[in-house]
Amino acid sequence: MRSTLVAVVASALLLGLALAFPWLKIPLILSLCYGLAALGIVVLLRAGQISFGHAMYACISGYVVAFAGQRFPGLDGLVLIALGTFASVLAGMLIGAFVVRYREIFFGMLNLAISMVLFTVLGKFYGLTGGTDGLRIQRPTLGGFTLGRDAFELSLLVLVVLASLLVIWAVQRYFRSSGGQALAAIKTNETRLEYLGVSAKKVLWKGYVLSASLCGLSGALFGLSQGLVTPEMGYWLRSGEFVFIAILGGAGHAVGAFVGALLYEFLKMYAAALVSGSWQIVLGVILIVIIYFLPKGLTGLMRKRRLAAEGGA
Repeated sequence: MRSTLVAVVASALLLGLALAFPWLKIPLILSLCYGLAALGIVVLLRAGQISFGHAMYACISGYVVAFAGQRFPGLDGLVLIALGTFASVLAGMLIGAFVVRYREIFFGMLNLAISMVLFTVLGKFYGLTGGTDGLRIQRPTLGGFTLGRDAFELSLLVLVVLASLLVIWAVQRYFRSSGGQALAAIKTNETRLEYLGVSAKKVLWKGYVLSASLCGLSGALFGLSQGLVTPEMGYWLRSGEFVFIAILGGAGHAVGAFVGALLYEFLKMYAAALVSGSWQIVLGVILIVIIYFLPKGLTGLMRKRRLAAEGGA
């Protein structure tokens, strides 16, 4: 409850910052989109698995939004988001049925291999996908309203904030449910889970589909905010960014992915401004420090301090 309240207050502060400093709207939207995708990685981390190719679901969703927007120009932005997310759910169900048979490095590399196949296909079929140039997304109506650029960006930010709050609440409830506990049991003792009569593959498949849907929602919102989708959305480096953010925020609470995403986006932005051409070094050093000193991420640190405060009281 306390974490949810903090998330609500933080969201109100973000909206206040966007109103006070309009140039922050797009960076905040991108940060929260990254947070949604990183939360998908966090779901898998709860099971002790990691995917190096989950950006493909954001890419699938983004391209479905672009295709649907071009084929049916009158579709509302909310409908496009739903279509893109649904496409990622379907893709996650199909791919997940195959990859959940594997664990650890095999699980991660299979996701990477499939994502690189998608990346190559999108880059080669220029007539259909626009190749490396990608596809433009014309600004749609949002909630039935035709909006100018500034109003559209502000409305999209509000939508992303609301979606993030809903996702944080829903995923955290899932973590505490029997299904979420079974997912975590895959990491600790999968054999015992099977002895209890629970199919580890089925549990992981459900978690995988949830993970894909979060990345899909992220990709749909990202595509609308940028007005463009390219194969780079599904490249392995983007998947690496999601993993970076998930590790940075920690898997202790659903809100950690968004804390990590906000910190990552603004660190990247200011590092690129201060040391252009070498900002990757800055992020790499930060990742090394976090893995060494904070293996459970920022949420792990916050939880440790909270427990220490309660113990002192």
